[in-house]
Amino acid sequence: MALKHNVAMPTDLRESAGRFGPYGGRYVPETLIPALDELSEALERYWADSDFREELRSYHRHVIGRPTPLTHARRISSELGFDVFVKREDLCHTGSHKLNNALGQALLARRMGKQRIIAETGAGQHGVATATVCAMFGLECVVYMGEEDVRRQEINVFRMRLLGATVVPVSSGTKTLKDATNEAMRDWVTNVESTHYIVGSCVGPHPYPSMVRRFQEVIGIECREQIVKQAGRLPDAAFACVGGGSNAIGFFSGFLADESVQLIGVEAGGRGLDSGEHAAPLTSGAPGVLHGSFSYLMQDDDGQVLPTHSISAGLDYPGVGPEHSFLKDSGRAVYVAATDGEALDAFVWLSRMEGLIPAFESAHAFAALRTYPVPKGGVAVVNLSGRGDKDMAVAAQTLHLGD
Repeated sequence: MALKHNVAMPTDLRESAGRFGPYGGRYVPETLIPALDELSEALERYWADSDFREELRSYHRHVIGRPTPLTHARRISSELGFDVFVKREDLCHTGSHKLNNALGQALLARRMGKQRIIAETGAGQHGVATATVCAMFGLECVVYMGEEDVRRQEINVFRMRLLGATVVPVSSGTKTLKDATNEAMRDWVTNVESTHYIVGSCVGPHPYPSMVRRFQEVIGIECREQIVKQAGRLPDAAFACVGGGSNAIGFFSGFLADESVQLIGVEAGGRGLDSGEHAAPLTSGAPGVLHGSFSYLMQDDDGQVLPTHSISAGLDYPGVGPEHSFLKDSGRAVYVAATDGEALDAFVWLSRMEGLIPAFESAHAFAALRTYPVPKGGVAVVNLSGRGDKDMAVAAQTLHLGD
């Protein structure tokens, strides 16, 4: 399977000099600029190296389990009046799309001579993926995670520790993903010579947004080929949840050049956009700088980052990747929000209709699928970015099924 997009991307959607339109860039301490330059050079050198690409493809096949299937959701299709196909990233080793990126970055880190790996995590899936590749390659692993997320993703914390990672709970701020990212950045500044920071989403300073997209675009490339084979045509719409946005940007990349395909990103509406307790910067935010990049974020009139809320730890983040910001402004993608309640309803709906238990993050995409105006008789694809094992404790406490 080719890793690069096999359809020419429109020139106005390409990244230029680390920016997507006005978004992106590098807003970091000077001490990090040499490390980012080193990473940029390594990415371009090894991405052009056939040995590196073949090694990555081999790990895709024999470790991650790619290509992941595209499943026709027959009962949901019958209910909604159009064909729904589900891209099964929940079947990746470790349970989500996160391993695509963690593995690619770990291979780069090894070639760069970095023996210590750090990461941030919210839902814990990126932390588990990072701990997994560090165990595979014998690398030291430190994962920063907000105390609130440590509490609600207890199973993933144990998985990381079982794999040999040091999990550092972060007690500052809202004790969620933003604060974990802050601490990881501080660590990297202090240990930049020996350490590679595996950023888990398409956020952060250049080259992270484009690098993470490269390692995740295999999702969209596979899905495009699969849907044409299985449905005989391109979809009318493609749905994915958006926090930082890595699963969505990888998924959307397969269809960017196909203007007939509507791209729908679904953010965390929390307790409602009017409540202020949500994590929907594209739907209800404004451009600003966060974690080294210029993009949409949730901020007040003074530019201070606002607290967020979502039942989904992986979407509980005040910013978003710069490429998503550009896709929003250009009109190439549409971004909507699903509330906690709508996501929980979709969580149960998908489980009972198709026997697929989604992660809370992915449930947001299915919530939007239920209400978005896809043409009757049409075709939609949805990225099931992760499975729901990690959310069982919170789901059991919240849903009270059978009571």
